[in-house]
Amino acid sequence: MIELYHCADARSFRALWALEELGLPYRLHVLPFPPRIRQPEYLEANPLGTIPLLIDGDTRMTESAAIVQYLAVKHGPTDLAVAPDEPGYGEWLNWLHFGEATLTFPQTLVLRYRMLEPPERRLPQAADDYAQWFHSRLRHVERVLTDREWLVADRFTMADISVGYALLLAKSLKIDNGFPPQVAAYWERIKAREAFGRAKAAQKA
Repeated sequence: MIELYHCADARSFRALWALEELGLPYRLHVLPFPPRIRQPEYLEANPLGTIPLLIDGDTRMTESAAIVQYLAVKHGPTDLAVAPDEPGYGEWLNWLHFGEATLTFPQTLVLRYRMLEPPERRLPQAADDYAQWFHSRLRHVERVLTDREWLVADRFTMADISVGYALLLAKSLKIDNGFPPQVAAYWERIKAREAFGRAKAAQKA
């Protein structure tokens, strides 16, 4: 059975949500955040101390965007993936990694310098600057959603999980003020998905 090490609403939520969308059985290990400090024995499973860790047989993965791609391809076929012979394949891959590399990256610096560092080491100006960086990159999502419901291939895919998680993290960090109209409507569609709700419930169980 697939195992997922997870912290509530952390990057590992992408993997948890993907498992629910695919309807795959899994064993969930919910850890306190950050686990490398608050549950140091986790380092025996993942020496990086990061979340997520997905174990599927001999496969061990720690990158959230790669995990959702892996799950869609390895445990497909599924409409959550875009096949190489489909016109939107390259766009799908780009959005998968845009969600993590372009949107989530600046958010992690907001998290660090606004919340995780001791008060004397916090940098409010840096946190504000990276929050603005996130919002400037979000304008690209707004442009694309002007004439479509989902990001690529005229359907919900793992790319929407990757980008949708960044919107969830923005809510958690309280930097979701000023979502542009199309992004705000997209976020409402994201939250309405049954698998999203099941994933939120699973991490609380």
